[in-house]
Amino acid sequence: MFQKFFDICKAKGLKLTLSEWLTLQEAVDKGLAGSSLTDFYYLSRMILVKSEVEFDKFDMAFEECFKGIQSENALTEQMLRWLNKEEMNEMLQMEEKQWLNQIEEIKVDKDDVEQKFKERLKDQDSEHNGGSYWIGTMGKTSFGNTGGNIGGVRVGGQTGYQSAFAVIGDRKFRDFRDDRVLDNRQFQQALRRLRQFSTRLDIPKTELDIGGTIDKTCNNGGCLQIVMEKPRKNAVKLLLLMDSGGTMIPYTRLLNDLFQSVNKSNHYKDVKVYYFHNCIYSHVYKTPECENGDWIETEWMFRNLDSDYKVIIVGDAAMAPEELYSETGNYRGPNGGLAGMDWLLLLKKHYKKIVWMNPKMAPGKAPWREAETALKEIFPMYKLTVDGLNRAMTVLMTQAKR
Repeated sequence: MFQKFFDICKAKGLKLTLSEWLTLQEAVDKGLAGSSLTDFYYLSRMILVKSEVEFDKFDMAFEECFKGIQSENALTEQMLRWLNKEEMNEMLQMEEKQWLNQIEEIKVDKDDVEQKFKERLKDQDSEHNGGSYWIGTMGKTSFGNTGGNIGGVRVGGQTGYQSAFAVIGDRKFRDFRDDRVLDNRQFQQALRRLRQFSTRLDIPKTELDIGGTIDKTCNNGGCLQIVMEKPRKNAVKLLLLMDSGGTMIPYTRLLNDLFQSVNKSNHYKDVKVYYFHNCIYSHVYKTPECENGDWIETEWMFRNLDSDYKVIIVGDAAMAPEELYSETGNYRGPNGGLAGMDWLLLLKKHYKKIVWMNPKMAPGKAPWREAETALKEIFPMYKLTVDGLNRAMTVLMTQAKR
């Protein structure tokens, strides 16, 4: 089995060393994976995979090697068809708020619930909606979806009362793909691409020039001659403009991760972060609360932040048409006599390198997302995923056409 797994991993493009493979075998011999396929998956991925860009290759190798081994909690397609009932979600919404207000703290024995779940899987042979015993929808059963039991196992369907401690029904080994929404570490890795080193700085030569030292020493008959050089500094200046509030509230944590990643980066020449609500107008805000008065003029930003700044706009491009095209479309503050689209065109004209990152971008031209479709004609727009951010960083580092 191990030889087959090794061969498949190599065939999928994973760069494995003999030392790593022996380490994995030693860990298994010591019982670190127990008898669980899931534990073995995470153990082997931790030892063998060096970067998250290889997670997908590892997942494909793991699935190919162990696809014949099913979890003891594996679900049949018939079971999932029974459980995916859209009409149940409508009934749920009518009862949800009243039910949640009545919740009291209840202790649930997780091990007991999981054991009963395994027993139900073996015995159930028909669909169940309502009730309190079988795997089904609604009702008070601990297993299924859109039900009212606290601390159960959600199977298929949509989340109901947000009380399940386990979710089953998705592929178990399909995480860490390049279409996955970013986390803090992935932000930092992608932002490292924004590097444009320059030595044309009026600073002392304080770093050892290894190549120059070797050349001078060789030319000097082997007598050591030290050569120093000016340290290379990143000349990139970054301007980050983030949509805050409204339809961006579900992405608050994502924006916070991005802000923290940029704020922790100390390799940029300069970083500026401002906020807007729905669309950019005559002012941009200093804080994500977007409070009137706590802002700077957009024209001041143009005057003081030159065109060499690389600009990342983050927003869902879900503004109403009047917010984009009307000169009075900004209901939170002044328009400055221009429509939102006009301000965005001025932004595009002033800054040579600019991209738009969208956390919920629709593919292609989406008639139902009028504003997004219009903005795609102006800015290079990418979905806020690992692949999308990497592509955006490549665009920002490409020399602008003069």
